[in-house]
Amino acid sequence: MESVIALYVLADRPERQREPSLVEQARDGSRAAFGQLYQQYARMVHGLLLARVPHSEVDDMVQDVFLLALRRLTSLRDDRAFAGWLAQIARNQAIDYHRRTPQTTELEEGMLRQKAPEPEALEVLDVIRGMPDAYRETLMLRLVEGLSGPEIAEKTGLTADSVRVNLHRGMKILREKLEGRAAP
Repeated sequence: MESVIALYVLADRPERQREPSLVEQARDGSRAAFGQLYQQYARMVHGLLLARVPHSEVDDMVQDVFLLALRRLTSLRDDRAFAGWLAQIARNQAIDYHRRTPQTTELEEGMLRQKAPEPEALEVLDVIRGMPDAYRETLMLRLVEGLSGPEIAEKTGLTADSVRVNLHRGMKILREKLEGRAAP
């Protein structure tokens, strides 16, 4: 009877509560469990990095963040803190990128053949990158990665109210700055 109740409880638990078991399995060497964690958090990491580093570097850095997380998984003390821990690894990787990357680089010939992003999108991205971290991250995760407010809260460890406030204030600042640029 006890095992039936345990199965019922496990089936009824929300995704976030099952997360520690995935983390635990990944820590024990399960590549499949780590793959599931990657699927759940790759968009969050992508958005956090996109807010901080050049677009051309983001995809590679997402992979680097997850490789580093896999190597350091044994240092995570609380499995429930995985999302915040992973987000901090992404932030630190972005900081490290700026420490080691020279401020100017030469364009390679192959780069000239790539389709350039729309100027409006680059303008919005520049404005968002100039905002404080709280607004920058939530706006990137919402506008670029398409995450909902509750998804952002779950993935970053912020409260739903904090995410809502950050999105509201961030959008207000974004509108004001874009309107200011459009004025002649």
